[in-house]
Amino acid sequence: MDTSADGAVVDDAVAEGAVAGGLSIGGVVRATGMSVDTLRFFEREGLLLRPVPRNAAGRRVYEQADVDWLSLVARLRASGMPVATVARFAALVRSGPGNEALRLELLREHERAVRERIAALGADLEIIQGKVAVYERHVREGTAAGLWAPTPSVPADAP
Repeated sequence: MDTSADGAVVDDAVAEGAVAGGLSIGGVVRATGMSVDTLRFFEREGLLLRPVPRNAAGRRVYEQADVDWLSLVARLRASGMPVATVARFAALVRSGPGNEALRLELLREHERAVRERIAALGADLEIIQGKVAVYERHVREGTAAGLWAPTPSVPADAP
């Protein structure tokens, strides 16, 4: 037996993430790298494919399928998909067969947005690489002093 952060006594198996019939929220945290707060938020926002059942002690019991889905949700969010769009995708998946074309359309739109972001980041990277090359050259040649040193602007009516 162990004690949780709130002082409750926790069975060692629960502390490790295993509960009868699946994984505890702590096990899912370890499996996905998400925080407990994020998991609870995703559940509140309807991003999961099913209501997460609870054991007799009231603790959530996750299955591997939940972990797999949460891993996809994490990728969608990390790549910029809004929570509302993830919720719409989850609702389509939950509703079962027959809406695959709608799911595909949603995913294609997200893919397009991600490709646009990657292209923009590529352009940003080119600028940064150019600046790195300039600074490397000036540092190597000892001519870096004053490179882009801020100077006060002179008013137009100054003598």
